Amino acid sequence: MPEEPQLTASSAYAVGQLRQAVERALAADDARVRRRAIARAETWRSVLDGIATGRLEVGSRTPVADTPAWVTLEVAHGGFATGRFLAEAPLTDDELERLRNLPDDAPGETDRERLNLWYLGDDGLAESRHALRTGRYRVDVPEESALLVVGWLLDHDHVAPALDLVAELRPLMHRLRFTPRFEPVSAPSGAVVRLQPVSEVRDSLRQATVRPPIAAMLETLRVWNPLYDRLVELWCDTVEGALPAVHNNTAGTSIAGDWPCRVWPADWAERRLQWLSDYRAAAEVHRLSDSHRHPKSNFARLRGALERCPEDSSALSGRDVGWIRRALANTISAHGAPGSEVRAALRTTQAAVAARPTHAALAQVLSARLDRYPGDGGLPSLAPIEADVAEDDASLAPPGWPIPTQLVAKTERALEAPVGELVERGVIGSGEVLARVLPQVTSQLLAANIADAALASAYARTYGAFRRRRSLLLLNLEHQVRFEELPWIAAVSPFRERRAEAARAAEQSLRETTVLALGSFPQAILPNPLTRELGALATQAGLRLPLVEEVAADIFMGTFTTKWRDAATIASRLLDGTLYARYYDLPRDWPDVERRRRKRWGKGTADDFAELCVRRSQEATSEQASGSRVAANGAVLEQSQILTTHNLAVLVDALGLTDRVREAGPELAERALAWSVRRLTQPAPTWVSGLQAIKNAAYCWRQGIFFLSFCDQAAQLEAVGRLRDRAAVLGPRFVPAVEGLAAIVAGERFDQAGRVAVNGRRLLGWSVGPHWAQRD
Repeated sequence: MPEEPQLTASSAYAVGQLRQAVERALAADDARVRRRAIARAETWRSVLDGIATGRLEVGSRTPVADTPAWVTLEVAHGGFATGRFLAEAPLTDDELERLRNLPDDAPGETDRERLNLWYLGDDGLAESRHALRTGRYRVDVPEESALLVVGWLLDHDHVAPALDLVAELRPLMHRLRFTPRFEPVSAPSGAVVRLQPVSEVRDSLRQATVRPPIAAMLETLRVWNPLYDRLVELWCDTVEGALPAVHNNTAGTSIAGDWPCRVWPADWAERRLQWLSDYRAAAEVHRLSDSHRHPKSNFARLRGALERCPEDSSALSGRDVGWIRRALANTISAHGAPGSEVRAALRTTQAAVAARPTHAALAQVLSARLDRYPGDGGLPSLAPIEADVAEDDASLAPPGWPIPTQLVAKTERALEAPVGELVERGVIGSGEVLARVLPQVTSQLLAANIADAALASAYARTYGAFRRRRSLLLLNLEHQVRFEELPWIAAVSPFRERRAEAARAAEQSLRETTVLALGSFPQAILPNPLTRELGALATQAGLRLPLVEEVAADIFMGTFTTKWRDAATIASRLLDGTLYARYYDLPRDWPDVERRRRKRWGKGTADDFAELCVRRSQEATSEQASGSRVAANGAVLEQSQILTTHNLAVLVDALGLTDRVREAGPELAERALAWSVRRLTQPAPTWVSGLQAIKNAAYCWRQGIFFLSFCDQAAQLEAVGRLRDRAAVLGPRFVPAVEGLAAIVAGERFDQAGRVAVNGRRLLGWSVGPHWAQRD
């Protein structure tokens, strides 16, 4: 292993993202898509400009020069800071009004600074005090609660910490908003959660539009078909005798019937003028469909002839009259004559289709219903929302129509319900989504240690805003900014008591969330945001759990902090002698820990654990070893996940979940292994996406083996039998993985190359060089 691996984050990724955004903007037909692409391009331009000028240091937890770590930054995809502060917000109308009322000699060099300083005066503190007491404020960015905390400290005679906090905030008061939005807010209770507030769901519904082909079809049915029928009727009235029709015979097709332009009813000229006027009016408004504009269409030929016949056909040639006859024959043969039962039946059916409300119209019905609820709150029930279109909605859609299930599913994102119910409904469909809603629970549990209700509420709201911060790309074993590092949160930490009931509630929530995550998404490793939230609950519960994060292979620094080794020790102890331990050859004994620890970048590292991961990763080197540094890093990181079970063993052990996992093990293993096979059956358009599919399949394969390890051998044999049947669709390329698992279940062991018996192989996700399970 290199002594001190050096890694410099490259701007190549940012350049690629900028190029993609520009290409998307140039290719987009939709104005909204184009605007979003332009905004993304501007974001990445800011990133590259910051890197080029030295204002941004990619990989640091303080990437913006001369800026404290606690400042909330705008972070682009991949963890790149743009240099913009999210709390550096434009002044609102309320703030502008406040500024107009300030004395001319109010201190401060900028409008923002004058406002922040005003809230440190008597009148401003009184307003903050009232907001704290009534809960009438909203915190969107963590900084917005800072001066509320200053006011609370002063009100409770904690002058020294208040002054220290002001001194720390003072250098940024000219730029950042340190006050909340003083308006009513629906704060989460913690007992129920919502994925999105009503306002976001409502705005999403209001953006629904009718797809252009559907809009053009509806325009044809509602506007142009009735006009076309009147046009056909006008020309049919000039036929004396049988109407033209297409006649098919052995020699081909011919036109039967009499000719148009033979008779001219007395009101024909008047009807002609009225039709032309109606047509021109429609053409000015309805421009989606081109069925009436195509020069060779029946509609266009009949209309063109009509425009040249003010009273009779004297302006038409014989060829023109022939085309009129042909057009009439075509439409009459296809759809029936004007006034006929055939044509009437067709138009009735088409009118019924045209009368159906569009998906967009029904979306507007739902958005109007959501107007009845507070925008920042949730929906207590879906019953009033999903009811059929009523008379109150008649301006948007015909009464009686049911609301489509896919639209109801969108509104479910604002439903307030227990986390488990939202998982059952499919609103929470992954660990990442679970991590988004969990702070609504965690924030209340963390605030339960604060006796003062007003301060506890501010603490909880700040935590919710903090959890919306995007993570930075970090190097050198740096960690993300922690909640306790916010100066105003640190200032109130002495007032958080150690309450036994709060710790018990946090531990119960941690246990329930873990069971929910493992039971609902057994195929997926716990994502980093969820791991951080579980860590917060564990800390509140008084549990010191070595929960580890997923590390990106392109920024891996070649070593691990000591918690990885601690987690691996727990995994080896918990799984000793099990299928998982045999399949992955877990070490049974770990030598003296202190002897192998040292400091790097100011962090304690476990070198023996890192060295073991490197040695074990050699199995991932193919016979044609030509993989990249990233692939080699990925192989090492996969071994770290294998040795630690990526938090599964730590959580099951600490929370006493062994019996529950043993009971649910067969089902969880079945789902995880089935997902692994299903992932590999999905098309992989490129070589890289094929490798990604194998990596994801191997990760959930590992999850399945973990759960299968808690089953007896009979259940394991049954699972392998089902797996053989299911994996048959993958053909010979996946047989080694199935046979390898079957051999280990039967009591055999892999050799040092990860092979067993005749054809069995250990399935790993990363490969340095071509992967044996990838298609040619």
